[in-house]
Amino acid sequence: MRPERSEATQPMKPLRIALLTHSINPRGGVVHTLELGQALHAAGHEVTLLAPARPGERFFRDTPCEVSLVPVGPTPVSVVDMVAQRIAAYVAHLTTLLAHRKFDILHAQDSISGNALALLKQRGVIPHFVRTVHHLDDFSDPQLARWQRIAWKEADSLLCVSRLWCDAMAAEHGVLAHQVGNGVDAMRFSVEASPADIALRNRLGLRDGDAVVLSIGGVESRKNSLRLLQAFIQLRERAPTARLVIAGGASLLDHDSYQRDFRDALAASALPPDAMLLTGPLADADIPALFRSASVLAMPSLREGFGLVVLEALACGVPVVASRIAPFTEHLDDSLCQWADPQLVDSIAKALQAALAAPRGEALRRRAVGLLDRYAWSSSAQRHVEIYRGHLERAATMNGEARVPQEVQA
Repeated sequence: MRPERSEATQPMKPLRIALLTHSINPRGGVVHTLELGQALHAAGHEVTLLAPARPGERFFRDTPCEVSLVPVGPTPVSVVDMVAQRIAAYVAHLTTLLAHRKFDILHAQDSISGNALALLKQRGVIPHFVRTVHHLDDFSDPQLARWQRIAWKEADSLLCVSRLWCDAMAAEHGVLAHQVGNGVDAMRFSVEASPADIALRNRLGLRDGDAVVLSIGGVESRKNSLRLLQAFIQLRERAPTARLVIAGGASLLDHDSYQRDFRDALAASALPPDAMLLTGPLADADIPALFRSASVLAMPSLREGFGLVVLEALACGVPVVASRIAPFTEHLDDSLCQWADPQLVDSIAKALQAALAAPRGEALRRRAVGLLDRYAWSSSAQRHVEIYRGHLERAATMNGEARVPQEVQA
């Protein structure tokens, strides 16, 4: 007879995981949540995605995971009022949901959902929660700064997507975080052209032969958009048909002042009207075609959590300009990008020019294959599960105490 399997060799039960994010729109943290959820689902776990949404809204991308949208009303004008509205909506929605649903892991990806979970823990509705810090912002408003601090400080296990932010959380705040990188869907983002590429170029008015400088994330101070514009103006002196395309920008934060400065700088420039294009948010299905329509991806950012779009561009065979700062320096090298000093317009302009002459297409993708293999969403999901199980084991040894020690796994 076959011997019975010992408890130690029994397969571990799938986890019931709730992933909470701040928006249904295509921002980096939301993309991370959707991709992580899909990878956890593919690994056999029961995943529910939560995000605030107005009536009729849905995630910008379909997902195999269960979705539980948090109802919110019209967005208030004030960012503080908007954040307060969404925290309260999350608390009300989760209070009802948790009355009949059980989750092993509640994992906040942002400060809004992190504050909601902190309040629920304080009220005894949940015993503990997990938080990922993608990056921290420098808020001048004291209430926004307070909410940002609560969202990571009250978490029982903390994750960061780069060594930069793990080190920053330890050095500046005295807390230890697990490092769990982002991933890239190397099948979706590829060098293979499709009819969608031509359709998108025609829709955006991009001409064959134009040097297209692409920036993702809209016009923001953190993205260094003003210096990028100034560098592009210099580039046009050598590449007079170059086009600057800035895509995305669906942010909940207030960037109005910086965007006014950008528009003023653009108006004061000698650029012709068709040299610069602000697309706003695009359909998710357009993004691979958008990368393949670019000559270079420009990421001269002043601060990033990880810089996921760099991996996606490389997977599409598109040369990259990146700031010579962490987190980019953690996973890129001279063979995969052109480095720029994000504080110097001349440095960004020279990097853009060098990138236009760099290998692209399949040749660049072959160079990046090791990086793309290392940052797979399946690997990220596996690492998350290891941390989740460690989190639950520590919680069990606390005999119901709320606080789970912050520990870094090797």
